[in-house]
Amino acid sequence: MMLRTRYDVVLLLGAPGAGKGTQARVLATALDVPHVASGDLLREHRSRGTALGQAARAYMDRGDLVPDDLVVGIILDRLRQGDAHRGALLDGFPRTLAQAAVLDERLGEHNGAVRSAVYVEVSLRVLVERLSGRWLCRACHASYHEVFNPSAAGDRCAACGGDLYQRPDDKRNVVENRIHVYLRDTRPVIDHYGALGVLQRVDGDRGIEAVRADILAAAARPPLLYQPTLSTAAVVRG
Repeated sequence: MMLRTRYDVVLLLGAPGAGKGTQARVLATALDVPHVASGDLLREHRSRGTALGQAARAYMDRGDLVPDDLVVGIILDRLRQGDAHRGALLDGFPRTLAQAAVLDERLGEHNGAVRSAVYVEVSLRVLVERLSGRWLCRACHASYHEVFNPSAAGDRCAACGGDLYQRPDDKRNVVENRIHVYLRDTRPVIDHYGALGVLQRVDGDRGIEAVRADILAAAARPPLLYQPTLSTAAVVRG
């Protein structure tokens, strides 16, 4: 099969708690492109024992970050597959300006580019509220949220009556730090794609369906290499 020589991608960006995972699958299906998450690709290549996976494993086994150029190489390898002939949706990558620079350079080598960067913008208060407040049952491991899914039995598990506890990484101060680190590292990426004229901001403080409609419209707005499918166009027209 002849490989394409042009690679174009749509980015879906947003802090932890912005709901990217839920929206990415729907957007990828609507645009008829594969949903590509760099972390999943790294684990897949490692489990398959590919040359790229073995190179990445050497870093992962030492507890080091996988170099940006290697991560982008794995992404480009994914774009060579037949289902990516229309492009791809990158979920949560790039996270830093250095990663964005490598991605842009490598895509440009194949006459490609980031055609749209959709940023799901959620207020810090909402992000913290979504991520913190999770409680787990020590006995049956049922999951609750003190705001969105509280236990009907108060501080006990409604299913089995067991004690509820909170994991350290779900505590408010830890969650706030995770979000601040993400925003610090990723804000230059947002500014970068804004300067290139491909950034689309979506208000993520609203309900899932309203956010989804705006994400679909935003991703279809710039001139993409591929055209949205009929189903996507119908959704965008509303």
